[in-house]
Amino acid sequence: MIGAFGIVRDCLRAGEPVALATVVELSGSGPAPAATQGAVGAGGAGATAGVGAGAAVPPAALPVLGAKVVVRPGTDPLGSLGEPDLDQAVVRDALGALETGLNAIRHYGAHGEARHTDLTVFLEVFAPPRRMVIFGAVDFTAALVRVAKVLGYRVTVCDARPVFATAARFPEADEVVVDWPHRYLAKVADRLGPRDAVCVLTHDHKFDVPAIVAALDTRVGYLGAMGSRRTHAGRVERLRAEGVDDARLAHIMAPIGIDIGARTPEETAVAICAEIISLRAGVPVSSLRDGSGPIHQVPA
Repeated sequence: MIGAFGIVRDCLRAGEPVALATVVELSGSGPAPAATQGAVGAGGAGATAGVGAGAAVPPAALPVLGAKVVVRPGTDPLGSLGEPDLDQAVVRDALGALETGLNAIRHYGAHGEARHTDLTVFLEVFAPPRRMVIFGAVDFTAALVRVAKVLGYRVTVCDARPVFATAARFPEADEVVVDWPHRYLAKVADRLGPRDAVCVLTHDHKFDVPAIVAALDTRVGYLGAMGSRRTHAGRVERLRAEGVDDARLAHIMAPIGIDIGARTPEETAVAICAEIISLRAGVPVSSLRDGSGPIHQVPA
């Protein structure tokens, strides 16, 4: 498809996510789909020769090597691999790859069947940088901005107080916004997905409760809130009063970060980012949320 690379180029220039699915191998060695077997069998005994279970799929039934489909969230795919069910399976997996931001290799049957190896498709993902939105222009914020930038995040700092939310205080942030957190989230909610993070560092119920409620209405993958266990207990009561149920409360990582004895802003930033990485990777760690007692232990 001649226009595929042009569309990918335009999406990259616009900062929009896009995936390019390309057929990179045709083996024809997978089990013949049941639907294909039935159709052939209906044609008579002579037509079924060599097309039993485990037989190779006829080359004519497979797509062309190098066939491509361009996949963009919220938009009809461009191109086809030549078979509607196969297209549907590939588009589904490409959208999943876009959610994670990782390239992938998938194997399919001629009609998109799973656990078949008739063809191999490379899902090449072009996704904008992960986003981190930090609410609260506090001392810990500058350190978190620095660590998040090292990890490749596009970082926004948001605070309703103009005297604190300044580019001079957070020169490494990609964006410093003066606004109430919940109002800012209403503007960017459709841009946040499972790869992104919201960190609420405000320590003030009038800011953090509306921010958390608004963040829970997005698809953001990580939502953490700073504060002691006592502070968060009071925050939970206010969140319940706003209609947040237990299932949604379980999405909040608070107190924020993993339990590594962090005390300084820099150590706390590392603990927060480590928690984000562990959740994304599905690797269990000891989060402060799951512990008890004081967050800051006095060294022996």
